[in-house]
Amino acid sequence: MATIHKFVTTGLLALVAAVALALPSSADAAQRTSAKKKAHSASSASSRATKQALLRSGRRVSSRQLATVVRFEPARPSFGQLYGLQNTADALNLKSSVALVLDSETNEVLFSKNSEAILPIASLTKLMTAVVVTEAKLPLAEMLSVSQDDVDTEKGSRSRLKVGTQLSREEMLHLALMSSENRAAHALGRAYPGGLEAFVAAMNSKARELGMNDTHYVEPTGLSSKNQSSARDLATLVKAAHEHQIIRELSTSPEYQVEVGNRPMQFRNTNGLVRNPQWEIGLQKTGYITEAGRCLVMQAKLAGRQLIMVFLDSAGKYSRIGDAERVRRWINEAPVAPAPTVVGLPKLTS
Repeated sequence: MATIHKFVTTGLLALVAAVALALPSSADAAQRTSAKKKAHSASSASSRATKQALLRSGRRVSSRQLATVVRFEPARPSFGQLYGLQNTADALNLKSSVALVLDSETNEVLFSKNSEAILPIASLTKLMTAVVVTEAKLPLAEMLSVSQDDVDTEKGSRSRLKVGTQLSREEMLHLALMSSENRAAHALGRAYPGGLEAFVAAMNSKARELGMNDTHYVEPTGLSSKNQSSARDLATLVKAAHEHQIIRELSTSPEYQVEVGNRPMQFRNTNGLVRNPQWEIGLQKTGYITEAGRCLVMQAKLAGRQLIMVFLDSAGKYSRIGDAERVRRWINEAPVAPAPTVVGLPKLTS
């Protein structure tokens, strides 16, 4: 028995030793994990650089080719996700982290969700771009050219307006508001008296004039995540922009055709609700970058009231539109005027 016990014990010790030799040490595992993270980070940076280089080259690149370049990039959270704002529950089950609904004539707040959080606002920026251009009373018929300076090197976003395209200031404004054309918006800022720096200063000056104390701009397109605001400030901007007829008309235009070179080019509104007969929209603007999530602001008439709606950091592609529909049903189906609903976390800044 002693011999058998010794044999079994020896066998077990040998097995344990073999397993120990086969398994990596914790230090080796940590080194490999670190190396993988560094390689993944380098691969992501390389993919982004390659994608931007392809887009800037002007060559025709298929969506499959671009997908091959960027398929290994990890999904990045929005600022709202990082702040935990998407965990805020509300009575309407909105998918947007931030929402605000108010009566533009009485300033009565009907619904508020994290409305004081300061977040990137993406192409909602273009509303302020339009206000500054309009109030400067620059000649709308003046021809502007898209230059290499208008090409997006930050996000590598695409544009149908090639370098050298010439359009009138009004056409550029139309495409910036309706189709969220980044090169058009940038060209408008660049063509401002004093150039782009003077234009951005005018944007921030107008924000201060309107009392938008949570708002800051660094460029006219919204591609930079440093363009930030709160829902309350954006409601103020919507109200100010709605005072200008040209902004109302151009932002709600369902589609528009321009001559680019020698051929017509059709553009459509990024907000499909402008084509929905159930909606009476007086002004709208959409926006999206990863850091901001999907965004939407509108001025619309519901149940006989002129309302301003702001939705920020919506996660799904169509969820901001779904949120607008949820608010419309809530307003229209209420037997009496809905009582104010306020939910959210304390004020957050980036």
